Amino acid sequence: MSQTAAEPIQRRKLYQEVMDRLLDMMRDEGLAVGDQLPSERDLMERYGVGRPAVREALQNMAQLGLISIAHGERARVAKPSFANLYESIALTTSGILRNSPESLRDLKEARLLFEVQMVRLAAQRATPEDVARLRRRLEDHHASLADLGQFFRHDMLFHREIAVITGNSIFPDLSQAVIGWLGEFYSQLVRLPGTEQLTLSEHGQILEAIAAADADAAERAMRDHILRANKLYAQHQGQGAATAG
Repeated sequence: MSQTAAEPIQRRKLYQEVMDRLLDMMRDEGLAVGDQLPSERDLMERYGVGRPAVREALQNMAQLGLISIAHGERARVAKPSFANLYESIALTTSGILRNSPESLRDLKEARLLFEVQMVRLAAQRATPEDVARLRRRLEDHHASLADLGQFFRHDMLFHREIAVITGNSIFPDLSQAVIGWLGEFYSQLVRLPGTEQLTLSEHGQILEAIAAADADAAERAMRDHILRANKLYAQHQGQGAATAG
């Protein structure tokens, strides 16, 4: 008997079955964004289940961004978005990265590949209006120096703006999600003396390369920027481990 055949069939929770039925219903009945789902009582009668199973199914679907729930109203079909998808897996991703140095390393490598190709597209596609908007992002970043929490936020917004410039609808939310996932590990670096000014200088180099439509220079600037941050993080972690030891 093969291992697959010997594996026990996993029992599913009732709310998961309700979710599957609801998704089938939304598809089969052609429900569009904004359309209401049946009431909780109607769903209980339709599927022969209790209120807890229905509510848990609806809550999980809301967390996945599939529906929206407002107090006192029936659930409505929500517009799917990558932002909702990334937000729904943020907690799981954070747990993986905290407990798996290999996964953290792999995500940093993936971010490097993603960002350097993204900035090439931005340099090739940027309009004068795009460059002006990116300059405002950098100005806001400079203005946030007094508040390190805001400084990290504006760091993320600068990179997200580059993603917007590419014109790819997936890139902005993906960029924001990846930086957000890594933020827990990099946020301490901006507190190191001189680091924030170096970050601003590197962002300035990236900006000028995009403004000049120089894709090669933009790629080099972005690669150096991310590799420098990765190296600094590794050094910072090593010093922390030595101190703890």
